[in-house]
Amino acid sequence: MYDQIYKRIDDTLWKDAGCGSELDYVEQSSWILFLKYLDDLEQSRAAAAELDGRTYKPIIERKFRWSTWAVPKKNGEKDLSKTLTGDDLLGFVRGELFPYLRAFKTSEASPDTLQYKIGEIFSGIQCKLTSGYVMRDVFDEVDNLRFQSSEDQHEMSSLYEIRISRMGNAGRNGGEYYTPRPLIRSIIAVLEPKIGERIYDGACGSAGFLCEAFAYLIKLCRTAKDRETLQKKMLFGKEKKALPFIIGTMNMILHGVEAPNILLANTLAENLANIQPSQQVDLILANPPFGSNSERGEIKENFTIKTGETAYMFLEHFIRMLKPGGRAGVVIKNTFLSNGDATALRKMLLSDCNLFAVLDLPQKVFTAGVKTVVLFFEKGRPTKKTWFYQLNLDRTLGKTNPLTEDDLAEFRTLFKKKCDSANSWTVNIADLDPDTLDLTVRNPNAKEEKVMRAPREIAAEMAKLDKSNAALLADILKALG
Repeated sequence: MYDQIYKRIDDTLWKDAGCGSELDYVEQSSWILFLKYLDDLEQSRAAAAELDGRTYKPIIERKFRWSTWAVPKKNGEKDLSKTLTGDDLLGFVRGELFPYLRAFKTSEASPDTLQYKIGEIFSGIQCKLTSGYVMRDVFDEVDNLRFQSSEDQHEMSSLYEIRISRMGNAGRNGGEYYTPRPLIRSIIAVLEPKIGERIYDGACGSAGFLCEAFAYLIKLCRTAKDRETLQKKMLFGKEKKALPFIIGTMNMILHGVEAPNILLANTLAENLANIQPSQQVDLILANPPFGSNSERGEIKENFTIKTGETAYMFLEHFIRMLKPGGRAGVVIKNTFLSNGDATALRKMLLSDCNLFAVLDLPQKVFTAGVKTVVLFFEKGRPTKKTWFYQLNLDRTLGKTNPLTEDDLAEFRTLFKKKCDSANSWTVNIADLDPDTLDLTVRNPNAKEEKVMRAPREIAAEMAKLDKSNAALLADILKALG
């Protein structure tokens, strides 16, 4: 039902000069969806309070509630006499609504509240719509969406995930916000998170790891206390950029997390020396961004291992953020395993943590085509041996042929006992060069491929054979007289 509404929303946004790509469609529809979600949430809370005989104090003032200004109704029908449109609507949203919502960030003391989250979202995003008439049409479509039931939220979360995945093909670095969900689900499945564990992604993007962790853990909840713990005390993230921040927040909400614990902050700006044991976590799930010299010089000074590669800084941060016995599944470029610039970081990882497994992924798992691996490690004891699994597929991955969970079925099965197979093997760290600790993926079980010779080489050999045959024929004819 909702897929047609989503399509009409995108078709309407396409008409606005302020929206030029899939990224803009997701960004602008996200803050609008968030406002409709808030209105539905407040109505549900008010109804529950009334049943309990309590008085409910709304978060949003009446003037700024969706049902008051976005699509006001009278007797269940749209009240045209109170419905703003055109410049009046655009002026209200930009001049009154956004400033009101942004003020929540300064009026709230704790970042754990939904009020603070509202202020944070609207402090980091702009209304890009330039036409109040397009805005009116979008609001009318969004008003048809419902957030009250779990079935509604499940359908909308699935549709939202599809929109996020399309961002990977939209240019403007859209792909950095999306990690294939079959890969995320497999990483979570083998690490087996438990109720009560603190789970962290310091580069959460669209919050795919946190959403899938929630989906995995909600099935393990046995009591109301378990569900409250999962909602409020287990899932934490940080995101530097405003666009993925709001997308991640909205994604978690649609997956069932009422007030996502995601902070709009640069994780790498935090000095590692200031990380306290109380801040450390049980499980880290992440796909940090990569790129050389993308951070300022003073931020690089926060790290003991000096590097210009963003992903390496994140990996050191993750090692520091794990509590003893904590474990992690981190996606990183495969060059980390051998790059000379990463030698010091490899030594830290192997000495401070047990790198118990490495998953080697094919070239086109990510839309950018970057070759990656997944590092699985546990903090607190040095690495003695590492199990490698090389994902070898009989097809080429791409936009129309993405990674599936079936592709990773053998990996998940063999991971339990770290079994050797045609695609997996174990490396003893003592056998590595102690100066480089080069962990390059070399499958000892791979069949040697026949080297294809160049056409020139083949032609030369044919000419040589022809010459030899001609000489042999001449000798035979001479012998026959």
